[in-house]
Amino acid sequence: MKSAFDKIAAGLEDAIAYAEGDMSRGRRATVDVKAIRAATRKTQAAFAATYHLPVGSVRDWEQGRSTPDSGSAVLLKMIAVDPHGVERIIARVPAEAIG
Repeated sequence: MKSAFDKIAAGLEDAIAYAEGDMSRGRRATVDVKAIRAATRKTQAAFAATYHLPVGSVRDWEQGRSTPDSGSAVLLKMIAVDPHGVERIIARVPAEAIG
């Protein structure tokens, strides 16, 4: 069994390798934004407006130029499970609270 030190050292080595470009040594959460949006049958602009996301971010996520942060990833996963439920929840949030 590995010691706590060995586990920490291995994790640090993986982090350094990943930071230096070795993508095989890290994990990234993935969200298929395009598939989620397509399932809602909305355009990028309509999807962004419905779920209060910047349309540029949706475009960048779909084209692989950037990835959703953890909060956006959670929202996107919720949309994938129950888009109408998320829409109902958003409708109950006061507009000034959304921004």
